Amino acid sequence: MTERTTATSHEDWFHPRESLARGGWDVVVDASLDGWQHTGLRVAALDAVDGTGLGLAVGEVERLVVPLEGGCLVHAITEDGTSHEIELEGRASVFDGPTDCLYLPAGASATLTGTGRVAVAEAPATTRHPLRRIGRDEVPVELRGRGRASRQVHDLGTPAVLDAERLIVCEVITPAGNWSSYPPHKHDEELPGRESQLEEIYYFELAPAPGAPDAAGAGADPYALFSAASSEATEIELDERVRSGDVALVPGGFHGPAVAPPSHDLYYLNVMAGPGDRVWRITDEPAHEWVRESWQHEPADDRLPYIRTTKGARP
Repeated sequence: MTERTTATSHEDWFHPRESLARGGWDVVVDASLDGWQHTGLRVAALDAVDGTGLGLAVGEVERLVVPLEGGCLVHAITEDGTSHEIELEGRASVFDGPTDCLYLPAGASATLTGTGRVAVAEAPATTRHPLRRIGRDEVPVELRGRGRASRQVHDLGTPAVLDAERLIVCEVITPAGNWSSYPPHKHDEELPGRESQLEEIYYFELAPAPGAPDAAGAGADPYALFSAASSEATEIELDERVRSGDVALVPGGFHGPAVAPPSHDLYYLNVMAGPGDRVWRITDEPAHEWVRESWQHEPADDRLPYIRTTKGARP
């Protein structure tokens, strides 16, 4: 059995917006956080920094550059000294369908410039896979769940799409009023053929659902809900109101649901990696295994697949 992970305090695993800011980045998750070792995440507003851009230093880490809002220009230098200049068109917002993104292998450095906001998912790695731009048309759009558990998944950097050593990256859109990361599930033990051991990062954003009033503009403070509970391998307890820019770290345990409020759509970026095989195998919480069977009798949410037509987004 995997050695039990024990949280020392609630603050280890939930981080409100700007609480992880460092060095020009709004979010920095890395091994400097106590108890965290397999995954990393950086998020920044590119137009908030000077013209020199944001740097990603050489290291034994593989990365996926993901435009959240707007696009960016990546000037990368791979370990052999080759210079690459890659333009990522991006999108109007995280609610405007998948984005093109860029895989940076271990041993590469890069500088990011542009407008809007960008995320960089990370995982320690030693294998040198090729640098690769992934076009938005190459990103599978997967619909999961049924009924009020319907959600949309963009496989930006999953094993089916990208050759990498450890890193697994996807993003999830949950329409207003729906539940995702449901039923609660875990991946905190290496059980061959049954479950894989993966740390997981959730980075959240919300936006008014199509046709709904912008409650934030009226002085409200929209939030979604996110939960995690202990398993035999991991001690954790989270029941959080999550807002745009918040981060939840999930070292293990049964995590989910993530619940979108009736007025707002919910987005989260997931970054996963672990010490074992690069595969996502999960165990459902036993008390909620029945949920998947119930989907056989539920219609799919007719709001999905969900790609907005916001001005500036590609059709």
